[in-house]
Amino acid sequence: MEYKIVYKASVEKDLKGADKSDTKKILKKIETDLAKEPDKGTALSGTFQGLYRYRIGDYRVIYAKTVDGILVLRIGHRKGIYRV
Repeated sequence: MEYKIVYKASVEKDLKGADKSDTKKILKKIETDLAKEPDKGTALSGTFQGLYRYRIGDYRVIYAKTVDGILVLRIGHRKGIYRV
């Protein structure tokens, strides 16, 4: 069963800073791997408790599981993604 992927509006802004080839790779991984197995990600703790991260190379996808599927909140480079 594939889960429905929904992107928050700010994700488009997050991806503008990435290379086009990286952007294509990230979106393809989300649409194929994460849509099939939303439990592939790792649960976060602390301030981000209840959210999950999925690693794609040097980039991290921060998402939440919802009743309808997956809500992608942020996509960014590993060095700056966890800054609030």
